[in-house]
Amino acid sequence: MRKYLFCEAGFIEKPNWLPNCWVNVECPTPDDFDFLEKELNVPAAFLHDIADTDERPRIDSEGNWLLTILRIPIFVKDNNITYTTIPIGIITNNEIIISVCYHSTAMIPDFIEYTRRKGINVPNRYELILRLIYSSSVWFLKYLKQINNEVSTAEKELQQSIRNEDLLRLMNLQKCLVYFNTSIRGNEVMIRKLPKIFNEKDYQNPELLEDVMIELKQAQNMVNIYSDILTGTMDAFASIISNNVNTIMKRMTSLSIVLMVPTLIASFYGMNVDIHIEELPHAFSLIVCFSVLLSALAFIVFRKIKWF
Repeated sequence: MRKYLFCEAGFIEKPNWLPNCWVNVECPTPDDFDFLEKELNVPAAFLHDIADTDERPRIDSEGNWLLTILRIPIFVKDNNITYTTIPIGIITNNEIIISVCYHSTAMIPDFIEYTRRKGINVPNRYELILRLIYSSSVWFLKYLKQINNEVSTAEKELQQSIRNEDLLRLMNLQKCLVYFNTSIRGNEVMIRKLPKIFNEKDYQNPELLEDVMIELKQAQNMVNIYSDILTGTMDAFASIISNNVNTIMKRMTSLSIVLMVPTLIASFYGMNVDIHIEELPHAFSLIVCFSVLLSALAFIVFRKIKWF
């Protein structure tokens, strides 16, 4: 699916392609590929690079075409890893601006609506790339807050009952933070190279570049903070689980000792030797009572030393 967006105090959708308009392609179809490759002459290698879900943020060129790949956050509902990142490619030359993403995202429609609401004018491709990176940073922060809320919910559930499902949930959230951390670092490295490529006077916008760097740095700091908190939480619950196992083992050991006392006496009584009490009329009852008494004393001792 593709849209033709022309900047008129915000991006306005047009029915057909116009020079210097932004062609936004999401989940491209064969018809979209034909349009990009045959009508706009976009290098096929660029489209193949963007299709790689593990593609890192980078800048590449072929002829007069420039490819800028950055990673943006996405929420995947039907997946164990609910928050992850995907590549989006921005392909440009002197007259054409194309963004290609093989997934449907909430970031691009939100960015378009934001430019309309604020009446933002995007005069060139360099500023469009910067604003898309800025928007991705905002969405990174938004998803980080949601991850932090899910971590807090999982912690409350684990305080009541430690279940494998809750621990796996925390582990998956930790993976999400790793993906976010790697992607934000890659975007930050890539954005430092852009001023060297767009060094003409018409492309200079140091204030916007500074705002983007600040937003990226804030997202990076938040990822580090939440990652450290989650790591500490996982370590704490691992210690709690280990301590619970030790407590259970102590109780089982104490119980086995308590039950061993009557078993030991019964073993002595069952030996084929004289024990000199078989003449007593209540010998069996006396032995049973004596065994129970010793077991009770062992139980009291273990209770005092808090093994039960």
